[in-house]
Amino acid sequence: MSVAPPRTSLLLLAYLAFVSLGLPDGLLGVGWPSISAEFGVPTGAVGLVLTAGTIGYLTSSVLAGFTLARLGVGRLLAGSTLLASLALTGYASAPALTVLIGCALVLGLGSGAIDSGLNAYAAGAFGPRHMNWMHAFFGLGVAIGPLVMTAMLSTGAGWRWGYAVTAAAQLALATAFALTVGAWRDRTGDPPPPSAPAGARPDDTVVAADGETVGVPLDDAAAAVGPPGHGPGDATVPAAGARAPAGVRIGDTLRLPAVWFGALAFAIYVAIEVSAGLYAFLLLTEGRGMPDAVAGLSVSGYWGSLFVGRVVQGLVAERLGTTRVLRGSLLGMAVGAALIALPAPGWATVVGLVVLGFAAAPVFPLLTLSTAERVGREHADRVIGVQIGAAGIGAALIPAGLGVLLGDTSVRLLGPVLTALAVALLVAHAAAARRTAAPPAG
Repeated sequence: MSVAPPRTSLLLLAYLAFVSLGLPDGLLGVGWPSISAEFGVPTGAVGLVLTAGTIGYLTSSVLAGFTLARLGVGRLLAGSTLLASLALTGYASAPALTVLIGCALVLGLGSGAIDSGLNAYAAGAFGPRHMNWMHAFFGLGVAIGPLVMTAMLSTGAGWRWGYAVTAAAQLALATAFALTVGAWRDRTGDPPPPSAPAGARPDDTVVAADGETVGVPLDDAAAAVGPPGHGPGDATVPAAGARAPAGVRIGDTLRLPAVWFGALAFAIYVAIEVSAGLYAFLLLTEGRGMPDAVAGLSVSGYWGSLFVGRVVQGLVAERLGTTRVLRGSLLGMAVGAALIALPAPGWATVVGLVVLGFAAAPVFPLLTLSTAERVGREHADRVIGVQIGAAGIGAALIPAGLGVLLGDTSVRLLGPVLTALAVALLVAHAAAARRTAAPPAG
C-alpha cells in the first residue's frame, strides 16, 4: 500500500521556498560589479559578503535542527522567510558596504533555517520523487536570479530593484507560511490508512524509504530497522510525525557515529558539486584548450544535467528505492570524476562533467531522505540540521583549498582531486550506513 501523498499546497510552498533559496545566489554574481562601483570597493570585497552569509547560514542551519521540535516547522519557515525578506530589503536600501555585510549575515540566518527546516520536514513527509524535485527547484531559483538582476540593470532600474523585487517575493512567501502554520504540524497529513491495525494512531506507523507505509507499532519499529538495502526493500523507519521518545538528549544524538560520518558525507558531496562547477571552465580552457564559448556552454551543461537528473531520478527512486539509486549515484559520481581526470581530449572531459552532474543530482536529497534510517527518527531533525551545516562548511572550505592547490600546481589536477573526493564520499556513506538497530524507544 502507498503512503498518502503530501498536500498539493504544501508541496507548492516547499518548491517555491527552494526557488527563493536559490534566487539571492544568482542576484549577487550579476549585481556585484554595479554594487562595487557604487560603493567604491574592490571586486575582492565580495568575499566579505559571502563570508558573512556563510556564517549566518551555518549557524542557523545547525540550530534549526535542534529547535524544530519547540518552534514547529510552520513557525520556523514563516519567521525565517520574513527574516530573509527583511535582509533583502536591507540590500536594496544599504548605504554602504558595511550595512550590506550585516544584511548578508541576516540573510544567511534566514536561508539556513529555511533550508534545514524544509529538509527536515520533507525527509519525513515527502517521498523520493518530491524530495528530488524540491531540490531541483533550488537550481531553478539560481537560474532565475541572474535573469531578474539582468532585467533590472538593462532597463536602467539598477541593482537595488533586483533585491527589492526578490524581497517582495520573500514577503509573500512568508505570509503564505504564516497562514498555513497549522497545516505543517502533521507530517503525515492524513489519518492512518484503513488497513492499519484497529486502534492504531498516526504515531504507530512506519514508512519505508521506498514510500511504502506499514502498520507497525512504534515499539516494534526499532526492531524492524536494518541497514540500508536489508531485505527486499529499503529499511523501515518510524513514521514522519512520530513523537520523539522522552529523554532523548542532545548528547545522545551527538554521540552517534552515524551523525558525524553522515555530516562528512554531506560536506564531501557539496564540495564535489561546487568544485566541479567552479573550476570546470578553467580546466576546459587552460587544461584542454577549448574555446571560451564552448567551455562556457559545457559548464552550463553540467548544471543542466544536475537539474534534469533530479527531475528524472526522483521518479526512478520511487520505483527502485532510495538505497539502490543512492548507491548507483555515488558510483556514477566516481565514474564521472574519473572521466574528467583522464588526460583525454576536451569532449571526454565534457562527458565526464555531464555524467558527474547527472549522477550527483539525487545524492543530496536522498541522503537527507534516508537520515532517519541511519540515526533513528527520534534524532533525525537534529541530525539534518548538522548535515546542512556540514554541507555549508564543505562548500566553503574545500573548494577554496582546491583553488589554492590548482593555482600553485596545475588545473589538470581537478579531475584526480574530484576522483579522490568521490571515493572518500563512498567510504563516508558506507560508514554512516552501518547502523544495525534503532536506539530503544522510551
